[in-house]
Amino acid sequence: MRDTLDTYLASHPDEKDSLSIFSEVLDEASESIASRKEYRGHVTAGAVLLRPDGRVLTIEHRALRKWLLPGGHVEESDTTLLDAALRELAEETGISPDQVEPDSGVPLHIDAHPIPANPDKGEEAHQHFDFRYLFRTTADLVELQEEEVTAYSWQFADMLTAEPLRSRVMAATRP
Repeated sequence: MRDTLDTYLASHPDEKDSLSIFSEVLDEASESIASRKEYRGHVTAGAVLLRPDGRVLTIEHRALRKWLLPGGHVEESDTTLLDAALRELAEETGISPDQVEPDSGVPLHIDAHPIPANPDKGEEAHQHFDFRYLFRTTADLVELQEEEVTAYSWQFADMLTAEPLRSRVMAATRP
């Protein structure tokens, strides 16, 4: 994860301050940063799935009641963060890895954001360090994992509101 972070920051040095919390937790937690039981913060992986028409797949997350990119927690079976993003994409949307093409092995964006406590799951408030990878597809048939996802939508990339993610996805839509 350190190598991935360092490679990412080499391309986006302006994000060093905003990702300093991740760097600190990574130094302290080491390998446990992939565990969802690491409440200082832990790594998650997400998929920015882009179609040729410039639309991006978003899902409505059941527990958070928000529209998000497909993604989730890293599992022990994941060998890389890219693999975790692909697995989560397939689990939540039914779009299999053979229907998508990774744009790069480097995340398009890394986002650090707070997650509220969830007493029902015995989880304390913590940070998610979300490694978001860009994938391309021509698929549009989605089969939702209804335990976690309530709806989906293919949105034009300019409808994304978070920067710098929006700008980077917009740039990826250009030939």
